[in-house]
Amino acid sequence: MGLKKNDRLTIMACGESDCKRRNYTTSKNKKNTAGRIELKKYCPFCKKHTLHKETK
Repeated sequence: MGLKKNDRLTIMACGESDCKRRNYTTSKNKKNTAGRIELKKYCPFCKKHTLHKETK
């Protein structure tokens, strides 16, 4: 499962106010998804599920 022509590798950062660590990567198709991605993922540093937002 590699990156396709229109896919870009994006980095997800924890949305918790004190954490903000970048601990996930994902791919997204820029043609289909113009805005930033927000996913609920587990943060091992916060030790709970938090909202992770796409960073630059």
